[in-house]
Amino acid sequence: MLSSMSRTCTKCKNPIPDSETLDMVAEKYPVCNKCWGEWKEYRVMVMNEMRLDMSMPDHRKLLKKHEKIFAGVLSPEGEIIDYTNEDNRKPDKPPGA
Repeated sequence: MLSSMSRTCTKCKNPIPDSETLDMVAEKYPVCNKCWGEWKEYRVMVMNEMRLDMSMPDHRKLLKKHEKIFAGVLSPEGEIIDYTNEDNRKPDKPPGA
């Protein structure tokens, strides 16, 4: 029998119930379904504002970077954020601010 691991959303920092099934990509961070839904809406705006063409690898890579920033696992400067450290769990405040 596997012991269940407690999951915390990297975006809103709320616990994710073990019974909640996450999107395959959202599971990697993990991001709760509410925040992942917000990302799905926000990514359309990002693609439109930046005029991204998903057939171009560089554009897909840029969208993925914005996804990681939105999820709270990457800083806008491109630094990986260790969200297991409580000091880094302030999504509206850049690290060191």
